[in-house]
Amino acid sequence: MEHIQIALDKAKEKYGGSIRPVSGPARPGESNGKGAEQAGRPAALANALPWLGLPVADLQLRHLVRNRIITADKSNPAYAAFDRLRTRILQEMRLQNWTTVAITSPTAGCGKSVVALNLAFSFGHQEECRTLAIDLDLAQTRMADLLGLEGAPPLADFLSGRQSIQETLVRHGPNLAFGVNGRPLSYTSELLQNASTRNVLTETRRELGPDIVIYDMPPLLCGDDTMAFLPNVDCVVLVAAAETSSFAEIDLCERELSEKSNLLGVVLNKCRYPQEMYGY
Repeated sequence: MEHIQIALDKAKEKYGGSIRPVSGPARPGESNGKGAEQAGRPAALANALPWLGLPVADLQLRHLVRNRIITADKSNPAYAAFDRLRTRILQEMRLQNWTTVAITSPTAGCGKSVVALNLAFSFGHQEECRTLAIDLDLAQTRMADLLGLEGAPPLADFLSGRQSIQETLVRHGPNLAFGVNGRPLSYTSELLQNASTRNVLTETRRELGPDIVIYDMPPLLCGDDTMAFLPNVDCVVLVAAAETSSFAEIDLCERELSEKSNLLGVVLNKCRYPQEMYGY
């Protein structure tokens, strides 16, 4: 019980006053009805103890940088582009009282998982923004590979209710957590459309109280996984690759995403900019 009390004391020190549960995040388009203060920070006073009780991930900075996760320590000046993107997304989501955002791309190879993780670390630098990134591109183990999390359990066990939050999610720092997939899955669309997946993710948000949940989704044009899952998210960001994604692909994705969700915008990835830009 001693370690629980220590975690509780830390949570009280961070958030101030007593720690008490609040209602879970609102459904897309709905308000949680808790007033302006909680609408601005929907997880600020949520259950801090379950969050602090998540296992701590042993992430190696050298591995992250080698895999282009440059926002982990901000040693690469290109992090500023992700911080700008983070701020624009965060402002719009707070304005609309949204908590969940999906990251997808037209096809494979656009770098959506790298963008999703860079955004996650960028959000994580915000002291008052508790962020959870979950890999729902279940045919791959891309997020686990990029983070260097070897031996991660298959996320299918968690989404089907066979594995608990504490057995699946890992935490990095005080306000950033990950749910990675440790084994490729064949029947991904069926799992993402299953009621158990929706219930597990809803309960996870309710218990951990994140301010932002980032879902790394499969490429939109490579199957029906992402379109099937979109009703469960508030908004979506499309990642296209310069010199790879065609205008026709981007236009098709924009139209389909706008019909099913709130499209925040398109991120053009893999652009080749000059090394120096006005000294910044």
